[in-house]
Amino acid sequence: MKTAPFDYVRADSVADALAALGSADDARVLAGGQSLLPVMALRLATPELLVDISRCPELRTYRREDGVLTVGAAVPVRTLELDPAVGGAHPLLVRTLRLVAHPEIRARGTLCGSLAHADPAAELPALLLATDGEVEVAGPDGPRRVAAADLFTGPFGTALGEGELVVSARLPLPAPAARWAVDEVSRRPGDFALAGVVCGLELDGAGRCSSARVVLFGVAGTPVRAAGAEQLLLGERVTGAVLDAAAAAAFDGVEVVGDEVHASADYRRRAGRALVRRALAAVAEDRS
Repeated sequence: MKTAPFDYVRADSVADALAALGSADDARVLAGGQSLLPVMALRLATPELLVDISRCPELRTYRREDGVLTVGAAVPVRTLELDPAVGGAHPLLVRTLRLVAHPEIRARGTLCGSLAHADPAAELPALLLATDGEVEVAGPDGPRRVAAADLFTGPFGTALGEGELVVSARLPLPAPAARWAVDEVSRRPGDFALAGVVCGLELDGAGRCSSARVVLFGVAGTPVRAAGAEQLLLGERVTGAVLDAAAAAAFDGVEVVGDEVHASADYRRRAGRALVRRALAAVAEDRS
């Protein structure tokens, strides 16, 4: 299929990009294009202007500083995946990146582009939420930061305002004592998840859970914390019975979505509970 007609501007700086975004009623940011262009081809989005930020020098860098990995909006996912320094500093990020689509897609797609696209079945929004990350945003009213808990408002919806642009993602590095896992089920490797989980635990000297984070994706309109599972884990030794209880409670209060094409709500709920159990077990045994 072909896209609807559109104008194109290649920005050489963030300032250029913001000016271009403000010049049209319906302008979209193009970084890697791996999420945006397919929906344009299906006529699900028909922007009148694309603002290409892929060659903005200040958006093509990433750095580790003060316990945070900051990734510019034009950095391809594959660049992060293959950098040994990134893998050493944030192994959970690299494990998550390897679940994203296929290498050819990762060679062009960007981390920030996935966050801004906000597909509820995507891995990276869930990672940002699980690790208390945030995005740095530039816009007509100046720069600001948006926490992951506030960023995702619904399927493909974010808290970004008119004319705003994600310039970077800030990913806190895992604490030395934290153990993390990411897992998902999909029809084929590289497909979007029918259900997925990012989870992390910290255990105290007595082997009890002092911190728990369980985030589900692919099952609701946004990535969502499994608060029921987290509460059951806190203060407990991570035994088989505790893992069973946490998995059973993972979907408490979660409004699960389903359809007749990909997976029913019941399937996503059952698959998600199994994933939570498996991922938590891997974390508890430090096999993740």
